[in-house]
Amino acid sequence: MPENYRNNLAVLTSAMHMLMKFGDIQSAERIFRLNKKKDIITYNVLIKVYNLNDESSKCFKILEEMSHEGIVPNEITWNILIGACSQIGMIHRCEYIIDRIPMDIPNNRLIQNSLIDMRGKCGSVEKAQITFKSIDDRDTVTYNAMINAFGLNGMGSEAIQLYKQMPNHLRDETSHICVLNGCSHSGLLHEARNIFDEITLKTEKIITVMIDCLSRLFLFDEAQKLIDNYEKTNKPQLIMYMSLLSGARNNRNRHLSEKIYDRMNDLFPNEKQHLVSGAVLVSNVYSSFGEHQLATN
Repeated sequence: MPENYRNNLAVLTSAMHMLMKFGDIQSAERIFRLNKKKDIITYNVLIKVYNLNDESSKCFKILEEMSHEGIVPNEITWNILIGACSQIGMIHRCEYIIDRIPMDIPNNRLIQNSLIDMRGKCGSVEKAQITFKSIDDRDTVTYNAMINAFGLNGMGSEAIQLYKQMPNHLRDETSHICVLNGCSHSGLLHEARNIFDEITLKTEKIITVMIDCLSRLFLFDEAQKLIDNYEKTNKPQLIMYMSLLSGARNNRNRHLSEKIYDRMNDLFPNEKQHLVSGAVLVSNVYSSFGEHQLATN
């Protein structure tokens, strides 16, 4: 980088943003520390760097540094921090951050939606509901966050009820995925089938969630049928087979686990990392039968 650009705030902030997308945290931190004219945008980018690269705990240290430097967080800062709380899942840390948000900001719908998401992921469903009910102009994200909160906490029936109350024009792919996940985690097979059948546009992600739901309940033939139908007009997707294999592992089904893993090797020979994950699932099945030598191999 030419010397005359090294002190340009916009250029340095853009460089941090670029490094964030490559996951190069150390280089982003170095540029941040070299920057002598940091503003709220610079701080927000660094917090986002940490949040997107599973370093959420560092976000809170930057908040303290901002306070020390007299930099006032804006709604973008608080939104990123709420997202960091969601990743950590520690309710006391979440409430600490919420208590520091200025009174006028929580009424911002972007912040409210993030609060619902965060509280759902931290298991604080009642508080998520309070926030949800306080929003008059609910949008797609608002409903999806609350449906997901119910689903994550084993409240599949409540997720379904809210999904049905959600205006049809607001429903999107994420809405369908969240409610099907809720059904899956609560074992609501009949309801999941009905919802799935009513979805007009069944995307790859929606079909994968249904395969996961069926596999969790050990309905492998039905799950395989969904995969077969999908592959009549589409390329095979590894994630569908991973869902199937995970279910077979939970069922301690040795023969099926081996069959699925062999199929994955044939279809996705270059997906080494995912194949390793698949091998771990198969080895878990062997271990469950005391066949530790096979598991090691």
